[in-house]
Amino acid sequence: MVAGDLVQEHLRADTGAPDDVTVGMKGPEPDGAAVRYGAATPGGAEEADPDLEPEKEVPPDEREAMLPNGGAGAAGGEEEALEEGAKKLETKLYLRRFAVLAVFSLYSLVNAFQWIQYSIITSVFTQYYGVSSSSVDWLSIVYMVAYVPLIFPATWLLDRKGLRLTALLGSGLNCAGAWIKCGSGSPELFGVTMTAQVICSVAQVFILGLPSRVASVWFGPREVSTACATAVLGNQLGTAIGFLLPPVLVPYTPDDIQLMGHNISIMFYGTAGISTGLFILTFIVIKDHPPLPPSQAQAVLTDSPPGDYSYTQSIFNLMKNKAFVLLLISYGIMTGSFYSVSTLLSQMIMACYEKQELNAGRIGLTLVVAGMVGSILCGLWLDHTKTYKMTTLAVYILSFLGMVVFTFTLNLDNIYLVFFTAGFLGFFMTGYLPLGFEFGVEITYPESEGTSSGLLNAFAQIFGIIFTLVQGKLTTDYNPLAGNLFLCAWIVLGVLLTALIKSELKRHNINMGIDSNHLQAVISLSASAPYKLSSKRTEL
Repeated sequence: MVAGDLVQEHLRADTGAPDDVTVGMKGPEPDGAAVRYGAATPGGAEEADPDLEPEKEVPPDEREAMLPNGGAGAAGGEEEALEEGAKKLETKLYLRRFAVLAVFSLYSLVNAFQWIQYSIITSVFTQYYGVSSSSVDWLSIVYMVAYVPLIFPATWLLDRKGLRLTALLGSGLNCAGAWIKCGSGSPELFGVTMTAQVICSVAQVFILGLPSRVASVWFGPREVSTACATAVLGNQLGTAIGFLLPPVLVPYTPDDIQLMGHNISIMFYGTAGISTGLFILTFIVIKDHPPLPPSQAQAVLTDSPPGDYSYTQSIFNLMKNKAFVLLLISYGIMTGSFYSVSTLLSQMIMACYEKQELNAGRIGLTLVVAGMVGSILCGLWLDHTKTYKMTTLAVYILSFLGMVVFTFTLNLDNIYLVFFTAGFLGFFMTGYLPLGFEFGVEITYPESEGTSSGLLNAFAQIFGIIFTLVQGKLTTDYNPLAGNLFLCAWIVLGVLLTALIKSELKRHNINMGIDSNHLQAVISLSASAPYKLSSKRTEL
């Protein structure tokens, strides 16, 4: 912890000022290429003086990360020696990071709105297009289906071509799908609106995996978790607006199909106009990375010598990481449950409360807005404490309790109670989403954030498809209670898997200046995406 003490004293988050942090770290030297986290010079990477290298230590656990100043109180003599021998890796925070975060969050918002805008007014679209409710459900399920096969080329593109191109693809496809929907304002054109929704679902492949990349590449160590939560917040806000606006813009008017079509067209054209403006802003604002890295974790990647980067090897490394595999499954269960509840919420409410389409949308809004508050609070908590596993496990358990309460109070003929229980469920279930992203980055560093986030989202989509289809079948054939109990059983499994995850905060250790002797890496830098690293874990 000596290095952690020293670096944390020097860490600054002052916007616009260089964030010079003293670091002196040196990794092991197995046969082959080894990465040395040492001094940076304009001409390249330089090794730290071995005589001044601190003794090898086991990386601290979460309890030590919670201590003030990273566990202050270590011997001052060793700190002085390390400080004298270390050189500076220059870091800097730029005001542009807030514009990048805002633009990304906004076009992610519109994409999420387009995901849920159909299912929350299922009765309207079944009446207008003359299709079954299951056909309308597929307008939401297609988002999950498209993600699974496309996530690997999307994350490869993010690693190879960088943040900017990936963001432009996500925003551009989202805009294109929104305009195609404008041509589906006729009862016989259900196929056109499905085609448009498929394009929007492809767009989200280039959106959902970016929050952790945007946060890591643009934000400092004291704000990275909050930035990730804010980026996820945009998607959640889009879902919230998707619950709220469609029932207001397109009321159920079965006696006037022409008016219904007019209202649907207004919603579609409004969405297309906003998507176009955001695509233009994406082109202007979003860049691959700032001129100088924002944190030591990013500076280490930037300062390391180039090598051969293998995307396939990176995937293989992640799948060998037992902690990450456990997180993949538990994240998939929780997020898939959220997708299923969101998609089927209107049907569950209508099964228990007749003629409550408007309140169904408001309950969905309550679910997501409460989750937005939970996301921000969890992000702030992680930035303050770095207790990733404990926080994730606590939120998972509380999500299970929320699901149980929601399940057994849904049919008590008290719509106001449903508002309360949905808010409690959403606070923890939706608040879990950024926790999984950030926890995944921590335990897989220095692998690409886009790759780990993409795999997490892929598992979320797989579980979301399965859960939505099974819960929808149980709800239709039996009742909402049967479908919700199905989800409760799976969430219990997720709690158990989360408890088994071994928490090793690799990125946090680098930011605090701790010698990460357990990392042996092969690094690749390019002009468009310089922060790429492939690693494998070795035993101490």
